[in-house]
Amino acid sequence: MQQTVVRVICAIGQSGQLGLNGELPWEGNRDPEYVADVARFFDITRGHVLIAGPKTIGAVPEFARTDRTLFVLRSHMDPEETLKQFAGRVVFIGGGPPVWDVYARFVSHWDITRLPYDGPADRWFNPKWLTAGSHPGPHGATT
Repeated sequence: MQQTVVRVICAIGQSGQLGLNGELPWEGNRDPEYVADVARFFDITRGHVLIAGPKTIGAVPEFARTDRTLFVLRSHMDPEETLKQFAGRVVFIGGGPPVWDVYARFVSHWDITRLPYDGPADRWFNPKWLTAGSHPGPHGATT
């Protein structure tokens, strides 16, 4: 079976902030570094698969729905079976901590941008995710 390449691209604040009240803490910030980060996300994921929870997939703008495969995750789905559907593709896992807690063991590459945000958050980046995927597993994924 062809290898599935599993990646994450995300941005964090200066102290590892990821979320606040169900959104990015810097949501709507029009400063150049924030705008560039969003553009970079859509550029890097173009042509690939983005799997995430319904809220994240629902937030993908119309312009980005035609040049990538979007797949909605549900908590009852088996990660190995889900990834097997995309054999031979590059899959980006979105959705933040609840999703990364389940999929981190499959991730072979974390692309993390540190933004200048240093305010409040209620979700944080967990460095343990970086070491969860340490050896090749079934279907060529990294576990």
